[in-house]
Amino acid sequence: MAKAITGLRMALAGLALLALGACAEIIRNHGYTPSDEDLAAVTVGKDNRESVAAKVGRPSAGGLMADSGWYYVQSRWSHRGARAPQEVDRQVLAISFDTGGRVANIERFGLQDGQVVALSRRITESNVRGVGFIRQMMGNLGRFDAGQFIRQGL
Repeated sequence: MAKAITGLRMALAGLALLALGACAEIIRNHGYTPSDEDLAAVTVGKDNRESVAAKVGRPSAGGLMADSGWYYVQSRWSHRGARAPQEVDRQVLAISFDTGGRVANIERFGLQDGQVVALSRRITESNVRGVGFIRQMMGNLGRFDAGQFIRQGL
């Protein structure tokens, strides 16, 4: 009997350790931004796209306006147990080029500089609020003309 209780206690202790381990924080890094040491090799006004690519690498995102800039994005996410992942750090490095393809500006932005921008909305904006399906269908009955459904000239 004493062995069974000791075994049960050991099993419960192991289960408690597994449950605590499942709640441990997991940090995940996504993306890449060049370090300040790497960027020190890039000279504004002198370097072009090819030399920047050789010094710090090409980014995974580019500008929308005729390849006007390169954007390096790196983010760090914290995962804790069953909670939704939370972004704890973000770095965006923007290298802008002039019309001749030379580096015009280098800027670094952090999570505190960011702003949530809706790139796509999946909400239908309409005036049908408060109007039921049957009412919509009945409202369309008088809007049709029989000539719209009969081909003329047959």
